Amino acid sequence: MDADVSESAGPPGDSDDPGTNPGTAPDASRAEGSPGTGPAPIAKRRRHWLRWTALGVSLVVLAAAGVGCWLYRKLDANIRTDTSAAAELRTYERERPRTVVHDAENILLIGSDSRAGDNRRYGRDDGGSQRSDTTILLHLAADRKSITAMSLPRDLMVQIPVCHRPDGTATKKQLAQFNWAFEFGGTACTTRTVEELTGIRIDHQMVVDFHGFKDMVDAVGGVEVCLKKPVDDPDARLKLPAGRQTLDGEQALGYVRARKSIGNGSDTERMDRQQQFLGTLVNKVQSDGVLLNPARLYPVLDAATKSLTTDPGLDNLEDLYDLVRQLRNVPTDRVQFLTVPRKPYVLDPNRDELVQPDANRLFARLRADAPVTVVPAERLGNGGGKNPGSGDGKGGGKDGGKNNVSTDTAGAEGPNPTPTYSGNNAAADPCRQ
Repeated sequence: MDADVSESAGPPGDSDDPGTNPGTAPDASRAEGSPGTGPAPIAKRRRHWLRWTALGVSLVVLAAAGVGCWLYRKLDANIRTDTSAAAELRTYERERPRTVVHDAENILLIGSDSRAGDNRRYGRDDGGSQRSDTTILLHLAADRKSITAMSLPRDLMVQIPVCHRPDGTATKKQLAQFNWAFEFGGTACTTRTVEELTGIRIDHQMVVDFHGFKDMVDAVGGVEVCLKKPVDDPDARLKLPAGRQTLDGEQALGYVRARKSIGNGSDTERMDRQQQFLGTLVNKVQSDGVLLNPARLYPVLDAATKSLTTDPGLDNLEDLYDLVRQLRNVPTDRVQFLTVPRKPYVLDPNRDELVQPDANRLFARLRADAPVTVVPAERLGNGGGKNPGSGDGKGGGKDGGKNNVSTDTAGAEGPNPTPTYSGNNAAADPCRQ
């Protein structure tokens, strides 16, 4: 038996059945681990490569996170906070209007005409004093499906409440042109003046300066406008041919500020031009995908944040981004611009006063977050033979009697009494106005 077994088993390692010959185990191990004899070197190299790849990816992620954190902090640090205005507004909290529709928001945008610092090239520096050059009440609908931007003329005669100057002294309540409020008491005084005029609670305030406006236009690659006639205005530092063209930041600033060289020279015409320009800017930002492209968005954010002074509720990048995120899907034809109904002031045709009851109707609708229809001025007033936009059908005054509201619908008593005002939307082509 022993001989038979020995003969059948054969020499160690020669069996065809590795499972029955313990001597095959070392050979199997050798086949797995010996260089050049099997898949083990490939697996080892693969594991080595995967470790280095994971390490490399980790370093890239950490570096990107570090850069992202640095960029976030840089943008966040650009924003200036107006704490004094916040304190002033708290002092008068009991006098301020109450919020009517809590999900809607009203933001006051103030363009400063300070000639101090980098802005002295645009006019005489009178020691740092400033007035609001452009003021827009931005109403964001509660459903975030529409935006209404209402301009307030700088020369509008209004009651300015008691305000505190930077040195702590108080002004008296007085009738004066609207842009004096900013000179008297800064953002807080302007905010309270608008609230008393309109009855609309202002949720946030933003002040934008000249230099930042230019940078924002340059950051989006310029904005297209259309001129009916050539412009040569040394005061506005502007010289442009007629026709469609793209303006850079410097040209854009002159374009929105020019008064005597474009149109009829009125402040109302200038506000219309500013509204059209802002509408075109909004359209470009949305249609060019700037909000969805980090590489293009960063320069815009950098320029915007450098130009902003805000209340504490919007003084950080997270809050601003959340605001932009809510608004980026608003259709451009639902981003509307108009001017408060106004006419030449009875005591001085070079100043303005509100047209009533049209202005109060507009304020009431914005307070209630109700819809407002905006169409080009030439489409208003066609039904009654009245002067387009003239609340009483009478012409005259420095702007031809226009007050930007159609009486055909403003006082309607039907099931859908939506007032229609002259203005434009962000989808409008500037060469088809």
